Amino acid sequence: MPADSPPSTATYAPQVFDARDVDEARRIILTPEAGTSTDVRWARETPYLADRIVEHFRPTERHVVLDFGCGLGRMAKALIERTRCWVIGVDMSVRMRELAPAYVSSDKFAAVSPRMLDLLIARGLRVEAAIAIWVLQHVARPEQDIARIDGALAPGGGLFVANNLRRAVPTDQGWAHDGIDIAAVLATRFAPQWRGTLPPEIGGDVLPGASFLAAYCKA
Repeated sequence: MPADSPPSTATYAPQVFDARDVDEARRIILTPEAGTSTDVRWARETPYLADRIVEHFRPTERHVVLDFGCGLGRMAKALIERTRCWVIGVDMSVRMRELAPAYVSSDKFAAVSPRMLDLLIARGLRVEAAIAIWVLQHVARPEQDIARIDGALAPGGGLFVANNLRRAVPTDQGWAHDGIDIAAVLATRFAPQWRGTLPPEIGGDVLPGASFLAAYCKA
């Protein structure tokens, strides 16, 4: 469990996401939870979330989806295989960006840094949908990253989120909860369309009560 608040001397430590290889990346992306494991979560959760995203946004081969915090690209791969959409993955970890293209194995996917996304937005990039799966709970400045997603979305675009209720911020003194309510921050920029949870057969014993799924429309 993250500490209730980060110590005043703690500093943000994003290097915890720098995987050495695909197996380590998988364990970082989907940590084992009570009643489940990384492999079980990967096999059950990935198609479940992909189905929910497709149900809400109906991407096609003409659409571009922003995968914010793409990690290894597991959701990008699932969406491309289902819908033939294009996916731009964004991740702060250089190692994840290096590993993702080979894992996704599609010329309809590219992985870029947050700074590159900022440039693309400034040059006019707009996407039809975005996803942020188990990432906003970890970022240093959620308001800034949520603004990035908002800036990348075309008018009427949709955002799908899976996130812990409590923040889990990586610091040099362990994981911390800084008190920021991600759902409340999202609601300042997006109109909520749907909210749900992982069913127990997908999320195990803990995740359904400790996290939320939500679909939003650009306000």
